[in-house]
Amino acid sequence: MANIAGDAAKNRTYDAIVIGSGISGGWAAKELTGHGLKTLVLERGKDVKHIKDYPTTSKNPWEFEHRGQLPVEVKKQNPIVSKCYAFYEGTEHFFVKDAEHPYVQEKPFDWIRGYQVGGKSLLWARQTQRWSDFDFEGPARDGFAVDWPIRYADIAPWYSYVEKFAGISGNRDGVPQLPDGEFLPPHEMNCVESFFQKQVASKYKDRQVIMGRAAHITAPQPIHLEQGRAKCQHRTICERGCPFGGYFSSNASTIPWAARTGLMTLRPDSVVHSIIYDEQKGKATGVRVIDANTKEEMEFYANIIFVNAAALNTNLILLNSTSSRFPNGFGNDNGLMGKYVAFHNYKARISAEYDGHLDSTTDGRRPNSPYIPRFRNVYKQETDFLRGYAAGFSANRRSVTNQDGLGADLKQSLLNPSLGGWSVGSHMMGETIPKETNYVALDKSLKDPYGMPQLKISVVYDENDEKMTKDYLEQMTEMFTHAGFTNIQATNTDRAPGLDIHEMGGVRMGKDPKTSLLNKWNQLHACSNVFVTDGASMTSTSTQNPSLTYMALTARAADHAVQELKKRNI
Repeated sequence: MANIAGDAAKNRTYDAIVIGSGISGGWAAKELTGHGLKTLVLERGKDVKHIKDYPTTSKNPWEFEHRGQLPVEVKKQNPIVSKCYAFYEGTEHFFVKDAEHPYVQEKPFDWIRGYQVGGKSLLWARQTQRWSDFDFEGPARDGFAVDWPIRYADIAPWYSYVEKFAGISGNRDGVPQLPDGEFLPPHEMNCVESFFQKQVASKYKDRQVIMGRAAHITAPQPIHLEQGRAKCQHRTICERGCPFGGYFSSNASTIPWAARTGLMTLRPDSVVHSIIYDEQKGKATGVRVIDANTKEEMEFYANIIFVNAAALNTNLILLNSTSSRFPNGFGNDNGLMGKYVAFHNYKARISAEYDGHLDSTTDGRRPNSPYIPRFRNVYKQETDFLRGYAAGFSANRRSVTNQDGLGADLKQSLLNPSLGGWSVGSHMMGETIPKETNYVALDKSLKDPYGMPQLKISVVYDENDEKMTKDYLEQMTEMFTHAGFTNIQATNTDRAPGLDIHEMGGVRMGKDPKTSLLNKWNQLHACSNVFVTDGASMTSTSTQNPSLTYMALTARAADHAVQELKKRNI
């Protein structure tokens, strides 16, 4: 990996700069260096090298000072990030603590962040579903956002491209609203999950229960072995970092792949302040950076700039990049930057019990679970809310341990738990509607530790989300009842937005520069050598997880950028 030496401008000039090293930034680095471009990757957090910097990945529960639990004092100091399911003693070093990087909540928003090389690709839940034309055509059909400038056919080859490299497991299910992909062998359902699949199929022609599609290597292919990655070990402690590279992360896959070209310079601890615009040239020429350790300000230069700082930070950087040409933010000629932020609705969940299949149980662990693709408002508008929701589903046999007694009797009881009945559960993942009133902006007075304006977040659920939540609970209750599940507990958690960690928008794609910021190649309408390919570029959110789409859009945009550079169009 190259080192930065000297202070001459020529030593700080590259063919391309990538801001951010997470799931989309890693792909930008891989593709740009793969095309022979000398590329600088700027990461605001610390360096995290694959395997070497996973300090808890091989620890047993008893080796943690607090047996994996967070002390009360840590929770008190971090009331926001402590709400995240993946934040515990074995992972807290990969999360941003509440006091370290403050932001303004105009309305309650739990902003979960991971500032390090690899970003949140170390922490994600690894669900990787393609979007379909039901998603890309949805805004035009329903009128809830501007029309996407692309359709499924534009991105399908790039889905295949990234799936083969990343390693995605799944079945070819033939569900129209969830296109099949280039799959490795799927994980298996257990007997109760298969039972529920059959029960749903017997009653509903429009609903399917399928195995989740996940970024886990279930049968390594030569391309995965060449990356130094191996088969998933089903340890289910993925968020500590996987020394086997069993799941896809930037750290295990795209970043080292880019590094081995010899063309990537990775600079951690580099907080990007703004993008430099040259009015005479009419294009971006570089990036201003604050060294996180020394607070020194410096500039780096390049012909192409990819902004992949994660959705809300990408908005922050662009809004903070002002000039005579762009007084309201870089490329923000229409004043829409930061607006139409949307996310996923995870407010509802349901649980129940099942007394069947008591002659069977499960063995081992599985880093994945079944999935119910969206079935509402697919072919026609059939409810009083727009769009729809997907759902997770899982079943587990309960273990019952008698903790009464003392001495040898207690030891024997603890060592020989008995089996109880089955527990089943589901959570919803609904599409929220992009609205101008859901926005992020720069606070005019409050600064972060680097002198950057704090991000002001004003995002909230609306009536459409409440109607969708109610429908999910009603429909899942009906499906659970039909399956013979008992003690059904349907819950609206009423949690704040943000914990879904699927925030999207603010720099949306579109056909018209009057109503969007990016064109069909993820280029800023107003400055063609700046690309945005992370969640900020999303026009709408679909019901599916978005990470695979970020990867595909990034690979597609990088290829276009290189072709345009060769033609001297940018």
